[in-house]
Amino acid sequence: MGNQVFTLGIFKAEEIVGVAFVYKINAKRGSFLFCPHGPLIKENWQENFKILFEYLQSLAKKEKADFIRISPLEIKTNEKTSFFKNLGFLDAPIHMHPELGWLLDISLSEEQLLANMKKRTRYSINKAKKDGVEIFSMDNASHVEEFYPIYLETAKRQVFVPFSLEYIKKEFEIFSKENKILVFFAKYKGEIITTAMIIYTNGSGFYHHGASIRKYSNITSAELLQWSAILEAKKRGLKLYNFWGISPEDNKNHPWTGVTQFKKGFGGFAEEYVHAQDYPVTLKYWLNYTIETIRRIKRKY
Repeated sequence: MGNQVFTLGIFKAEEIVGVAFVYKINAKRGSFLFCPHGPLIKENWQENFKILFEYLQSLAKKEKADFIRISPLEIKTNEKTSFFKNLGFLDAPIHMHPELGWLLDISLSEEQLLANMKKRTRYSINKAKKDGVEIFSMDNASHVEEFYPIYLETAKRQVFVPFSLEYIKKEFEIFSKENKILVFFAKYKGEIITTAMIIYTNGSGFYHHGASIRKYSNITSAELLQWSAILEAKKRGLKLYNFWGISPEDNKNHPWTGVTQFKKGFGGFAEEYVHAQDYPVTLKYWLNYTIETIRRIKRKY
């Protein structure tokens, strides 16, 4: 891994109103600063983003980065599209994170939420309980060490590039200072078989990272774990639960089709986010743009 991580905060007096976790990615095609799932800004979004963007530009020059890439969790609107364009951003040639999310309104009662689920999802939750699956959550960064090996195994199995242990630890430490993150574990016969990292902020619970082992694939621990995370969000008085990415309706061959069916089983609705945005700093950016465009064409999504 070995990528440098910058933890940035936007402050109003002594109150933190925005946070960004920024990776410096070093690659042969060019180095760049990448802000995944962010920045997260809770007020005066455009004004505070401009403050952060000004700092990122100076940081990019200092670090000799060829471009800046952000992948914000912001609902796609014409206003947001114009805002980024006016600042000099371009649509990235590839998507960095899912840009179609699945959300659940959790202001309803537990009984109504269960009733709105698909029959198979309700059955799976009850089955996991009967099978003796235990769910527990931890708020200490040391438990990221237990999460990470399962996360790496999942990344290898599902063929995606995992975040570094250093990055996930720093992310956990920042959110845990305000009690806004938990790592959930599902244990069966004394062994952890499913795990997830959930962020609770801005009125929502976010299914941030998830992982599982193949052993005991007939045990429906993932459904029970998600239900436990949803109940925790309700307990905190939050109104939404965000399952993150799903595949488009018109692409049945998409690699996320299976996990999309899993998420939709809980009920909910879709929401489209802003596409990853690039800000070129040097001419070398266009080499990266060409290489990633070819990759996108080859993988067909």
